[in-house]
Parts: sequence; structure tokens; C-alpha cells
Amino acid sequence: MIQAVLAFTAALLWATAAAAMGPPKTAECLGATPCVLGGRSYHVMEPEGWDGVSPLPVLLHFHGWARTGVHAQNSGRVGASAKRRGVLLVTPNGRRKTWDFWSADTEDAAFADRVLEDVAKRYPVDPERIYVSGYSYGSAMAWRYVCHSGNDVAALLAVAGTLQQSEDCPQAPREVRHVHGLKDRVMDFPYGPGGERTYPVALWRARLGCGAARALGQWQAVEWLKLERTVWAGCAQGQVVLDIHPGGHFIPHGWIGRQLDELLNLTPSYP
Repeated sequence: MIQAVLAFTAALLWATAAAAMGPPKTAECLGATPCVLGGRSYHVMEPEGWDGVSPLPVLLHFHGWARTGVHAQNSGRVGASAKRRGVLLVTPNGRRKTWDFWSADTEDAAFADRVLEDVAKRYPVDPERIYVSGYSYGSAMAWRYVCHSGNDVAALLAVAGTLQQSEDCPQAPREVRHVHGLKDRVMDFPYGPGGERTYPVALWRARLGCGAARALGQWQAVEWLKLERTVWAGCAQGQVVLDIHPGGHFIPHGWIGRQLDELLNLTPSYP
């Protein structure tokens, strides 16, 4: 349903702008100035070099605990990565700077739906390129959101936070990409039975109907951190990608940028 709303509003905005021979009026709320939505708010950051008319990919990012959407915008690992790659960054603000992802009965998922609908009234959104990401508690919220409204999401980009792998998700994104540190002591790395290390994405492997895994070996965006990648490409729906690293609880340098590069068919770059 969200995709249909986004497609309609994006097309309407683009047509209106074209008829006026100029870019549409976008958000008066921009950057640190929040867009107010009911009793809540979110932030939006436009990409570099946008012409004001062309449909935009969107990265809906859920901030970590005790943070706000402004923190993610100011992050070189989130905001700068989206801005350089032509992606509209949308960062909702959690109530009391946190998220209620603990059960399916959460108002935060419906709030995120409303955020995307509101963004599509302000910008010409590309409904086929809606990406959802999050860090820590925000990553768990991103999982919860795509479990609730994932059918309209092109990819989940999750960093150091999950739901229980036994969750029953009525919806799912077309692609899942998750990264987690083996020494994470905040949102502990979810080892499987016998210390099995592909368990962090067991829920999505089952939900998307994935078969055998393929180990792609190590890759790195910066010289001081190597990530080990495993891919399930032969799924009935989409694919699942898991990156693990030997560190703790953080967003790896270049990770979100690399995922966007791959999803948007761009030449991989850093930063």
C-alpha cells in the first residue's frame, strides 16, 4: 500500500513540477529543522546535485538509542554516504530518543509509514528504491518496520541490531543486508546453536525461502577493518547478505555506502 501511495504522489509531484517548468516546492523543513507530523517529527536531507525534479531513492534510517535523526544526518557513515550517492535521507525521531520494537503491536511502525507518505508529498520519490536502515536499537526497529511493511521495501540495511529469529513476519523486503560485530556486547552477536555464525539472518533466510549459502570471503572499505561476507542468492524471493567483523558495537566505516553502491549499481567507492 505504501508503494502505491508513493508512486502516485511522486508522479503527481514530478508532473506538477514539469508543468511549472521548474522544481517542485520541497520541504521547508530541512536538515536540523524537523518536519512535524502530528505530535511527532522527522528530518530530511537532500542529496548533492539534485535537480529538484528527478525521482529520488530514499533511505529511511532509524537512529540509535539516546540519539535523534539529526545525529544520523551528521554522521559520515550514514548521512554523508547517502548524500554523495543521490539518495534522500529520511530520519524519524523516536519518542524519548528510543524505539518500541519489542513486539508487533508498536505505534512506531505505523509512524514510519506516515513519514514515508509525508515525504512523498514533499519530494518525487522513486517507489522502487525505498531502502530502510538502522543502527543498534534503530536496527532492531528497522527489522520491526520491514516485518510490518517490508513488501514495499527494496532492501533492509541493518547494523548491529536484530529481532528474535523466531519472529513471525507477515511482510519482508526484497533484499536483506545485515552487518554485526562478533565482539558486540551492546546488542550481542546472535550466535546460533554450537556457535553458528550465520544465525543473525536466520529469520530472513527462512522468510525469503533461501537455500545454500555462498561464502564470498573478506572485503574492506578501510584498511583497519575486514568484513567477511556470506550471501544467500538462490532465494525464492530476493537475497540475503551477511557481513561480520571482529569488532564491537559500531557502524563500520563505508558499510552503508558500499551497500548503496551495490544496490544502485554504482562503482564502489569510499567514503
